[in-house]
Amino acid sequence: MFSRPLTRVDDFEAAALPHLAALYRTAKFLAFVPAEAEDLVQEVYLEAWKSFHRFEPGTNCRAWLFRILFHRLHHYRRRQLKLSKVESFADPAAADALPAAQAVPQDLRDEDILQALARLPHDFREVVLLADVQEFSYKEVAETLSIPLGTVMSRLSRGRKLLRQQLAEVARSYGIRVGDEGGPL
Repeated sequence: MFSRPLTRVDDFEAAALPHLAALYRTAKFLAFVPAEAEDLVQEVYLEAWKSFHRFEPGTNCRAWLFRILFHRLHHYRRRQLKLSKVESFADPAAADALPAAQAVPQDLRDEDILQALARLPHDFREVVLLADVQEFSYKEVAETLSIPLGTVMSRLSRGRKLLRQQLAEVARSYGIRVGDEGGPL
């Protein structure tokens, strides 16, 4: 039998494509709009393809792709901030168009947890998402976000505490008694 050597395309597909769904889920959660998440993921894969010659086989491709995602996300947020400033000057009545808060559901759902996570400040949300949802090591989170390891541990601790506090409010709305730290009594 003849086995053909792997090409650059085959190597890229084998290394990068298995992580597409995880990247999209994370981008969708962080961008809040599916179409913008699709654009972000497309930019990640385009940048990854362009720089694939620098990728070292055997290293963590998933962490490499997530690092690109957060780099692209940083630029995306800067663009959004500029656009929101332009819109706020253009239409001061836009604040009246904000949707009202939704009613509290009768059952605790995944959406409750996702909403609580979405309410975290983005620095904490990113670390909690990478460490607790995507299960990256602290070192991988630090490398992905280009922050010191101690900052990862601090943000993760504070982010988890804020998340517990927010989920405690949801629990109280269901009649569950919680202590000061957000845990059940």
